[in-house]
Amino acid sequence: MGMLDGKVAIVTGAGRGIGREEALVLASQGAKVIVNDVGASLQGEGGDKHPAEEVVELIRAGGSDGAVNASDVSSWDGAKALVDQAIDTFGQLDILVNNAGILRDKMCFNMEESDWDDVIRVHLKGHFAPSHHAAVYWRGRAKAGEEVTGRIINTSSEAGLFGNAGQANYSSAKAGIASLTWVLARELGRYGITVNSISPRARTRMTENLFGEMAKADAGFDKFDPRNVAQLVTFLATDEAADISGQNFIVYGGDIWATGGFHPVGELHRDSMWTPEELAAAKGELFKNASSQVPPFSLS
Repeated sequence: MGMLDGKVAIVTGAGRGIGREEALVLASQGAKVIVNDVGASLQGEGGDKHPAEEVVELIRAGGSDGAVNASDVSSWDGAKALVDQAIDTFGQLDILVNNAGILRDKMCFNMEESDWDDVIRVHLKGHFAPSHHAAVYWRGRAKAGEEVTGRIINTSSEAGLFGNAGQANYSSAKAGIASLTWVLARELGRYGITVNSISPRARTRMTENLFGEMAKADAGFDKFDPRNVAQLVTFLATDEAADISGQNFIVYGGDIWATGGFHPVGELHRDSMWTPEELAAAKGELFKNASSQVPPFSLS
């Protein structure tokens, strides 16, 4: 018996990397999985269904069931077709894991308009569009009096939480996904739907240049194995996580941090307007317990 027996899941960008392992672990716990992947390059070019087909074959070999979907989830119609396929193929939808993404890393002064537009579209719209159509389906069921246990798990990034030089487009999209997670959690909780996000550190096509030799597997515990991330995602998809929503988790190997939203690090108070000169004189008080510089990129 698996923790997800009888459930139907969608994983976007599931042909490789973290999405692939998420699809396989969800299936190992009994879920039927729609494996979405356009088969594009890291930069979002081209298309090859083979990676998604291989994942489905592995799912079926493991005793569950799956189907390939090659829709562009950053298009409204493509996202709807994806959700409709899950319902038409397996009779329902219970879990949506938004994972698809691309990279176009450049410094802000070198970035072209298309670099910005494409990354924001694939990541941010590519999260919202499937979530919208899944929410329409689940809300309709809830209004019809059915019990709904919907799960949305989004993929943010530490780059979105802390910012990362050379990734203005990617970091902005991932910060938007973190905020989107809070909004969806507030809006959908009344219908029995939880929404959470992860900020993973793992070895993928996107991170191999970032982590380099540090991310190579060794004989010990492989902290960069994307399967480490998939375990947390699968837990968040279960009924046992019904009381967890609107949360973001940094996950790296066996380490998991539950992170909070923005919070004050210093403050000034008085019952009259501040002048620029007075603020200049009071800035030491405002930052007496924190640095006024850019915060560090990640947790230690």
